[in-house]
Amino acid sequence: MAGWLVRLPLAGLFALGALPAAAEELCAYKHSTPEEGEVWTFTNLGSSHCKKRVRLQSEAGVYRAPPGLTGEGGPPRERAAPRQAGPVVVDHIRRAAALYNLPEELLHAVMAVESNFNPVAVSQKGAAGLMQLMPRTANDMYVADVFSPEQNIYGGARYLRVLANQYQGDVLKMLAAYNAGPEAVKRAGDAIPDIPETRAYVRKVMALYEQLKAKNGKG
Repeated sequence: MAGWLVRLPLAGLFALGALPAAAEELCAYKHSTPEEGEVWTFTNLGSSHCKKRVRLQSEAGVYRAPPGLTGEGGPPRERAAPRQAGPVVVDHIRRAAALYNLPEELLHAVMAVESNFNPVAVSQKGAAGLMQLMPRTANDMYVADVFSPEQNIYGGARYLRVLANQYQGDVLKMLAAYNAGPEAVKRAGDAIPDIPETRAYVRKVMALYEQLKAKNGKG
């Protein structure tokens, strides 16, 4: 990682509009799609097709998988994670990247490493959706429905822009803070924390980011 010196342009924050704070109670409903068969969809915006009310947050504000809908302690298993971003997700990435002055390849790389493009992924630590937003981060970034690909992508991009501005465009510190939190970066002396998971995360994202840039002729 020491060989990378990557900085992003600084930019101001653009308003996403006043979205309601993320609600704890979600609606879950099962439906069928030609591509995936029967799948569960989760939303906290309400649905006329609602079959089951569930809570994805504990009292500590950590997402919990709905009983009976997921595997033991793991992410939802009813919808298999795609191996690449679909056209709708790619379009959201492009728009969010343009809005927040971020490289599309960076957003793509972060999403690939975070969730493998699974819009209903929920980690054991409580991160949710395509960009794996924690509940507090989702709320701070005006994300009302973490399982909405559009809201999740825009929320993740907005947070990356906040971090890019905070670290003067230093991509390595930005990614480290996205994974471990700004406080961990601060405790490490304003550097990448000596946390194996975080260091591996930064390496994976940066490697994919560089590959995508080269593929798109931006190397």
